[in-house]
Amino acid sequence: MADKLNFSLVSPERELYSGEVDQVDIPGAEGDFGVFPNHSPLMAAIRTGAITVYLDGTETKFFVQGGFADVMPTGLTILAERAVALESLDRSDIETQIASVEANLENLNGDAAVVARQNLEGLRAVLAA
Repeated sequence: MADKLNFSLVSPERELYSGEVDQVDIPGAEGDFGVFPNHSPLMAAIRTGAITVYLDGTETKFFVQGGFADVMPTGLTILAERAVALESLDRSDIETQIASVEANLENLNGDAAVVARQNLEGLRAVLAA
């Protein structure tokens, strides 16, 4: 069993993280999940929220919106539609996004409404962190 997991977090703008980690917690579209070294292969959609990276007793958090997590026994790659270090997050941008989603939510139905509610939940959680 490997001691560390190779992890890479990539957004369209740049690679935000690349290195060995102990664990990564991910906001999955079907529910939150953690990835450890030697994890079973998995491909999952991610929703708006915070990714937590654990390494040697420290935590690093990133805000993500959309994308996919590709898990292999020796590594994890997250391809995010948007990603930024949580400490660099523009809180006024998040507040603007929350207001926009709230204003449009009542006009949505079906899967679009579910995705919008997930987005809103993730935005609120990140803002509260």
